[in-house]
Amino acid sequence: MSSDSKQPPKSYSYEAAGVSIAAGNALVKAIGPLAKATARPGADAELGGFGGFFDPRAAGYTDPLLVAANDGVGTKVKLAIDHDRHDAIGIDLVAMCVNDLIVQGAEPLFFLDYFATGKLDNGVAERVVASIAEGCKIAGCALIGGETAEMPGMYASGDYDLAGFCVGAVERGEQLTGSTVAAGDVLLGLASSGVHSNGYSLVRRLAADKGWKLDRPALFDNERLLIDILIEPTRIYVKSLLPLVRPHDGNPARIHALAHITGGGLLENVPRVLPAGLHARIDADSWEQPRLMAFLQAQGNIEPGEMARTFNCGIGMVLAVAPDEADGVSRDLAAAGETVFRIGTIVAGDKGCTVTGSTETWSARAPWDATHNA
Repeated sequence: MSSDSKQPPKSYSYEAAGVSIAAGNALVKAIGPLAKATARPGADAELGGFGGFFDPRAAGYTDPLLVAANDGVGTKVKLAIDHDRHDAIGIDLVAMCVNDLIVQGAEPLFFLDYFATGKLDNGVAERVVASIAEGCKIAGCALIGGETAEMPGMYASGDYDLAGFCVGAVERGEQLTGSTVAAGDVLLGLASSGVHSNGYSLVRRLAADKGWKLDRPALFDNERLLIDILIEPTRIYVKSLLPLVRPHDGNPARIHALAHITGGGLLENVPRVLPAGLHARIDADSWEQPRLMAFLQAQGNIEPGEMARTFNCGIGMVLAVAPDEADGVSRDLAAAGETVFRIGTIVAGDKGCTVTGSTETWSARAPWDATHNA
């Protein structure tokens, strides 16, 4: 056979390898208006550059400290994927970051997201980013950029993962560090909206082992599908708490400390904001356990101490306030739309947290691993 009959060498392309630059560009164009809708003083929320700008002075800050947080949504994403529930998962992503900022006394200013998938489906991606933009609007921060990564071979068909990064600011000297917490302070709990974004590996294991029908009404609430209850987005507490963490009219902030109840539950998150020599005592009988939490506990025969470390048990944020401020803070938060419970007190003792129920007691003490939520 002559050399003239040889086939020409195969021509390779990025798209043939599984990555579509055109699809990525189309997505950026589609989500541009979503990002622009989150614009706020300090950011115009335009997409397309190599980075996003933010002007703290335009946001009203004089001498700000910047506070940064990043997080993901965990395996709750898998529930969203498996049940075509992409329209709120981005709120979870924003919530996990901005709720970590407000506990430092910081106002969330801007947000960036990372969306990674094996094959870009613009319909799904746009729904996810729209929910991220919605979360940013709820939190009052601007969506100023992000990254869409199409990585064939890294993810199963239809799968994706999310990560978020948020920066906030607090005027120098006004940051919440927990240093003003004192024995006698009252602990207030703000109701969660559900499981939030921690504990879903256990939720999914229970669903598989117990054969839950997620597309049917829940046993404890026949008005809603079980999947819709499980996928309920994490509550964002920023706008209700922000006025209370700032000094006002020359008076100090009315909140001494805040703890975002994420991985580790009440037992491990509350002590993270306590000074040495102080102990949190929480009475689990001071609020009614949500029916969803009771359902999870019963279905898994989960020990109470395990519940207090794995799930938020109906409390998404804990506040430490002076006794004479407790009633006023509770009223103001209720007026802002929060459900508030008086759940415990701060006492002298080893740094830690004790949760007591009707018949049982669970405790956690220092030292604390600051990376346990990673």
